[in-house]
Amino acid sequence: MIVKTYEMGYFQTNCYLVVDDETNEAFCVDPGGDTTELIEDIRSMNFNLRYIILTHGHADHIAGVKKLKDETGALVVAHKRDSYLIEGGTIELIPIYSNMKLFDVDLYVEQQNVLKVGNLELKILETPGHTPGGISILVGDSVFTGDALFRGSIGRTDFPNGNKDELIKSIKENLLVLDDKTKVYPGHGIYTTIGLEKRFNPFLK
Repeated sequence: MIVKTYEMGYFQTNCYLVVDDETNEAFCVDPGGDTTELIEDIRSMNFNLRYIILTHGHADHIAGVKKLKDETGALVVAHKRDSYLIEGGTIELIPIYSNMKLFDVDLYVEQQNVLKVGNLELKILETPGHTPGGISILVGDSVFTGDALFRGSIGRTDFPNGNKDELIKSIKENLLVLDDKTKVYPGHGIYTTIGLEKRFNPFLK
């Protein structure tokens, strides 16, 4: 499995391109800005982008979806509880993204749903709290957590419909139960591991 990171948009959101190197099938997590470089890489490497998966509906994680979907034909995947954000609510919340192009979600997922990308199995883990429909994606020994879990921190919950207790509960029940060696690829900042967050994250004590 190949993981390439792109920092996108006003808030340097981590967008991930994940490729099954045996089949060249791929998925993308949270394209939150200009996807030109990402699209060029997909084309030059002849990757088949199957899914664009959104960990949640905030604009800094979805602003590049429309262009990427139009250019690749990939299916957009999200949780139904964040549809109100994806359908335009996030622009009201973060007006700096007022020019963001809206798009349709092709597939709604929920806890323990599994997607296949080549030989990779993607398990959906519900991690609400930052937003009502927050999800994480577990692939082998890696998990993509969006704005649920960061290195030494957790997602902010002061936005409308945020819930700190729900976020901590979902992290403890769906993320901290993973193997300590599991790599955590967050929505912002550098990667960490589940073991490090169990030991040192002050929000999870």
